[in-house]
Amino acid sequence: EVQLVESGGGLVQAGGSLRLSCAASGFTFDAYAVGWFRQAPGKEREGVSCICHSDGNVYYAGSVKGRFTISSDNAKNTVYLQMNSLKPEDTAVYYCATAFVGLGGLVACTPTAGFASWGQGTQVTVSS
Repeated sequence: EVQLVESGGGLVQAGGSLRLSCAASGFTFDAYAVGWFRQAPGKEREGVSCICHSDGNVYYAGSVKGRFTISSDNAKNTVYLQMNSLKPEDTAVYYCATAFVGLGGLVACTPTAGFASWGQGTQVTVSS
């Protein structure tokens, strides 16, 4: 059973930083991709960043490229999202999720691209 627990959210001012953590259990990273997604009120859930451990590829949404960095610590089975230069439009509930991938790797960093196991989410609020 895949278990994911997000943490690190909070309230920050615009321009500030947060680091989100996704602690995973019940699987190993070798054959999985891990993604960060977010959903703001009135908006659809969107992909923020994904990492595919089988081929090392990383993906970033255009809106966060250059500001957010995804990384993993395999020994701790934890994936991080470093969020810098935060903007009010980054306000959302952030979720991590996993997708089992084959030799071709992750084809897209979108919520429906095989991401079947999800954490409970952590709230990020950025004030102006």
